[in-house]
Amino acid sequence: MHLRGLSTGSARRRTWAATVTAGIVAAGLLSGPAASARPAPDPSLTTMSIISPPGGANVRVLIFHGSAAAGDESPVVDAGIEAIERIGLSGPENQRFAVEATDDASVFTDETELGRYHAIVFLTGGGDVLDAEQEAGLEAYMEAGGGFLGVHDAARAEPYSDWFTGLVGARPAAGGPTDVQRATVEVGDRQHPATKDLPLQWKRPDQWLNWVKNPSGDVHTVARVRESTYRPGTSANGADHPVSWCRDYDGGRSFYTGMGGTVSSYDETDFRAHLRGALLWTTRLVRADCKATITGNYRAERLTQPNQPGQNDQIGEPHGLVTAPDGRVLYIGRGGADSSRPVITDWNNPDVGKGKGQIHVYDPKTKKVTLAGELTVFGNKGGGDELVKVEEGLLGIELDPRFEQNGWVYLHYTPHARLDRDTQTAERRVSRFTLDPATDRLDLSSEKVLLKWPVQVHSCCHAGGGMAWDSKGNLYIATGDNNSSGFSGGYSGNNPQPAYKGVSFADARRTAGNTNNLNGKILRIHPEPDGTYTLPDGNLFTGRETDEGGGKTRGEIYVMGVRNPARISVDRRTDVLYAGWVGPDAGKPSTTWGPAKYDTFAAITKAGNRGWPYCMGNKQPYRDRNLPDPSKPLGWYDCDHPRNESPNNDGLVNLPPVTGNNIWYSPQGGAPDYPRDANGVPSYKQQEATYLLPWLKGGGQAAMNGPVYRYDAASTSAAKWPSYWDGKWFVGDFYDADQPRNAVLMDPKTQGEGGLPVHAESLKKIVPIGNDGIKNLMDWKFGPDGALYVLDYGRGFFTSDSKSALWKVTYTGGGPTPAAGLLAGGAR
Repeated sequence: MHLRGLSTGSARRRTWAATVTAGIVAAGLLSGPAASARPAPDPSLTTMSIISPPGGANVRVLIFHGSAAAGDESPVVDAGIEAIERIGLSGPENQRFAVEATDDASVFTDETELGRYHAIVFLTGGGDVLDAEQEAGLEAYMEAGGGFLGVHDAARAEPYSDWFTGLVGARPAAGGPTDVQRATVEVGDRQHPATKDLPLQWKRPDQWLNWVKNPSGDVHTVARVRESTYRPGTSANGADHPVSWCRDYDGGRSFYTGMGGTVSSYDETDFRAHLRGALLWTTRLVRADCKATITGNYRAERLTQPNQPGQNDQIGEPHGLVTAPDGRVLYIGRGGADSSRPVITDWNNPDVGKGKGQIHVYDPKTKKVTLAGELTVFGNKGGGDELVKVEEGLLGIELDPRFEQNGWVYLHYTPHARLDRDTQTAERRVSRFTLDPATDRLDLSSEKVLLKWPVQVHSCCHAGGGMAWDSKGNLYIATGDNNSSGFSGGYSGNNPQPAYKGVSFADARRTAGNTNNLNGKILRIHPEPDGTYTLPDGNLFTGRETDEGGGKTRGEIYVMGVRNPARISVDRRTDVLYAGWVGPDAGKPSTTWGPAKYDTFAAITKAGNRGWPYCMGNKQPYRDRNLPDPSKPLGWYDCDHPRNESPNNDGLVNLPPVTGNNIWYSPQGGAPDYPRDANGVPSYKQQEATYLLPWLKGGGQAAMNGPVYRYDAASTSAAKWPSYWDGKWFVGDFYDADQPRNAVLMDPKTQGEGGLPVHAESLKKIVPIGNDGIKNLMDWKFGPDGALYVLDYGRGFFTSDSKSALWKVTYTGGGPTPAAGLLAGGAR
């Protein structure tokens, strides 16, 4: 039964119509100017001394359902009370609790009575339900370490109180929907007891609230509602629409959910599980982290200083980093010179493009930087057009899995000594060097060349460069398509005509789309101790295929059809490969040639073809072109049965089918999709586009893949990010305006076949943007201390400047709450 012993008023005080009217009035008031708000309660209004923390040996929950409106009680309140009573009687014996309900606000001025409750639930319909002294009593209760759970219309209560606004976290906005609609809730927190057992994508009906001010970053959001799945009204919050959140507030614990606006909500097993988890935390029966996404709990610190004039003593032209098991950070400079050094672009000069690919080491113990070594690379031609600039140089770095024992460092680079100025070709290689741990110096004479292959350098661009290990000791190597961005109007890089001394430089079918070429690929090899390598099982080809006469495949290829994969990572817990690559330059889609420029991210679970230059995004085809007149469009590529019919192809004609990608974005928005005709060809009419990932947008864009975070419970590091982020994939962009800098959550069941992320949240206030922050993201990886290390490229191109820097982003928010010694009852 309802334990309403405290109630002195009628058990049925308001009608549902009165509740709705009061809510609409409150919403109108709440969207008004902040000047109408009431400040925090004056402490002098109460002399209450509440036991700290509140609650005795037996766990009790108080439901307050008072209302400012007259009339009978809402059926929603009755349903909520009954559901919470059932929750209190369920579950393990040591997680049960008694429930009492009242509409009498005088309880908030009775310190003895109030001190009996471990948590207070507001099921109120809104309005000014507490007088000043009663609100001061509620504040005293929270200061003593009490728990608070607000449900749905509780956000309309105490509309003029700043303190209560902080307690609930946000206020409903006018212009939101008033009807009940089915929508999808993205459950982003897989750790909190209120959400850990809920579906990743939770589809349910409710009356959805919009917020005057989005609370994300000020609270810890555990779930968001996806606005594309319902009609959010004129005050919609957009892609980031929190629906449930929590935080430690004013000494206590506060949880709020905007759900629970219908009677049927309380009949749902999942919604009751949601409330149960919230109550377990607010009553102190379990600990939970409600700090992980509060942006004020992170600190970004620049670790390196600007270079001394004329020197690169701190950093080169930033191009990649890796962290060592002992906490040292090794980072590389591609080879672009600072402004004081000469840039030689004349091919008649033997020093054309000569630069220094630099390896620096940051030691966290001494906070000092050592220049570990310099490789003489082809990579320093400055800026300019496609036939002047170059993206070659020192491109990637990785440490051997047994680095602590052997000191081996793997570098992906273009040695200047192997440049052929006549044919304007060069050699790319992956080599192993040894680092002296005592001096942090690289022994350049220790080089063992594992793998090498030719690249054209007559024209820029797309060198790729990233490397990563899996748990089996396989090394993944990302290579760009070694192709010009020009000569195709910014669409598919498939123009077979431009060539220099017989080598095409504008046809990615020669490289990325070629099964017999190592460019435009992600390679997978198994390095051996003697400096050679073997090929693991499961690559895309064995190199021994007899198709089409044989000799037309390379066994090192794991993924083909990538354009410029500068950054890759492998989650060694699952061995899933994560990659991002930069797309072409077309600013909008073309009904003649195909999609606009798409920058792309993919979670790759097996060998395959990712489409370039035939298809992009979720298998959206480009138009073919060929000799004798590449300006004339031919047929659309077939993404399921692609064929390489380029005159520059020396590999297979019949290619593996294209696998759709998980994330793609254009200047118009995230994951553009279009109606398709009977042959599966999109309309490519911009006005018909649907944007499947509304949190994402491009413009100037250059995808920078990041890591998957893995929380180490055994680590004692005070800097490590919380377990909330465990399993989340970090995706970013070189630029910091509308472009992504997000943590996304994938569904393991669909990610390998191009499934979209089920949840995304911005990191732009944690990994700070702006000219004085990390504006131009070049690489980011977690260290063994659980902190995030980030390279800011600087504000120029093909050079370093005073903003080029290594940064560290640490968590400062502390552990879960309440403290273990404050858990209620027998919960230990």
